Amino acid sequence: MIGFLRGQVAGFSENTLILDVSGVGFEINVGAPSFASRLSKGDEVTVYTHMSVREDDISLYGFATSDELSLFKHLISVSGIGPKGAVQIISSMGADDLRFAILTGDAKAIARAPGIGQKTAQKAILELKDRIGDGTFGGEGETAFAEAGQSVTGDERSEAAEALIALGYSRTESYRAVKQAAEAVDKDADANTILKNALKYLG
Repeated sequence: MIGFLRGQVAGFSENTLILDVSGVGFEINVGAPSFASRLSKGDEVTVYTHMSVREDDISLYGFATSDELSLFKHLISVSGIGPKGAVQIISSMGADDLRFAILTGDAKAIARAPGIGQKTAQKAILELKDRIGDGTFGGEGETAFAEAGQSVTGDERSEAAEALIALGYSRTESYRAVKQAAEAVDKDADANTILKNALKYLG
């Protein structure tokens, strides 16, 4: 298997990157164009990769960080999510927002990725949520997100988060904003104070 490739950008299209590694051009699927848009032809870059081998196809999927690659591997372990769907989820959400969506049960946020339905998103949450706290989910952000989930449960923070959800914000947006707001105010702040500060983070 190929864990990563380091080389020069030889070209890219909307969803693929051509990486020149010692004279060999590797075609890598990078999902949405956000990854490739940060690059220019001739740039030296490291791409963390997963090789998908099927009876009629061998494809490389690439990511900017090993954290994203780890999330990708967990996503493709969920029945109903193939490599193309997994790379679309990560490229459209980002690693941190994906973790938070799983932690908070925000299936709607995951289902916004192209080709991912509500039922598949709910299944991903069900199968992956417990891995965030037990250390098997990978990535540097897992502990912080687990702590965030605990701190937004059964107290003033929870009340503030529910108020944001009632205002129309997604669960992911609400929990993230409350976490940020709670870190910026006194630990004994009431729900109203946390809510006001959370709204500032939400713009």
